[in-house]
Amino acid sequence: QVQVVESGGGLVQPGGSLTLSCAASGRSFSIYTMGWYRQAPGKPRELVASMSSLGNTNYADSVKGRFTISRVNAKNTVYLQMNSLKPEDTAVYYCSARYIYEYWGQGTPVTVSY
Repeated sequence: QVQVVESGGGLVQPGGSLTLSCAASGRSFSIYTMGWYRQAPGKPRELVASMSSLGNTNYADSVKGRFTISRVNAKNTVYLQMNSLKPEDTAVYYCSARYIYEYWGQGTPVTVSY
């Protein structure tokens, strides 16, 4: 069983920045595809960004140029750097670790507001 724990969420003003972190347990972190998803109230969960074990990245069109996903395998951690935040980025952000099975964290809330 892989445990996934997100951190770093909070309240930020529009135009601001925030970095989310996600730590996953286990000795096989480097083979996982890591993903960040988000779910706003009343909306389905959507992919924000993902990074494969080879470092290939994929971003939702709505965050391209503003968000950056990165990983440090030695720390079993993936990050989501979020810049130029907008109110529509408000959501609960979830991290997933996927290799055959997919494991999810509990989510960390991000609120973009004055």
